[in-house]
Amino acid sequence: MIARVARNTAWSCLALAIAFGLWRQSIVSAIAVVGGGLLIGISFWAIRGAVDDLVLRFRSETGQKSAAFSLVKFFTRHAIVALAAYGMMVRLHLDPMGVLAGVSSLGIAVAVEGLKEFRWRRFL
Repeated sequence: MIARVARNTAWSCLALAIAFGLWRQSIVSAIAVVGGGLLIGISFWAIRGAVDDLVLRFRSETGQKSAAFSLVKFFTRHAIVALAAYGMMVRLHLDPMGVLAGVSSLGIAVAVEGLKEFRWRRFL
């Protein structure tokens, strides 16, 4: 299911980039949406890594990493996301609305996935 959400996120980001680029009539606006999609991809990677670390910690008693290391790793990954967002909006001068549209592609993908599940469960 996570792979399906990731795939739908990429497709929705691509669709948003095309729509936003056509609406603003600028390729830079489409690049801003792709940049926002990249930000949400990095954030997804960070959260998934933290959850995987926690699952491994609670499943196995041997070879545990310290909780402090997992916490530092989690915040370091989010610092990378913040630095990338700063670079995109301040240094590259990408459109903030485009970046926001790209970041919202994960929400769109999750909403579509939820509606699929709701539709089938309700009417079957």
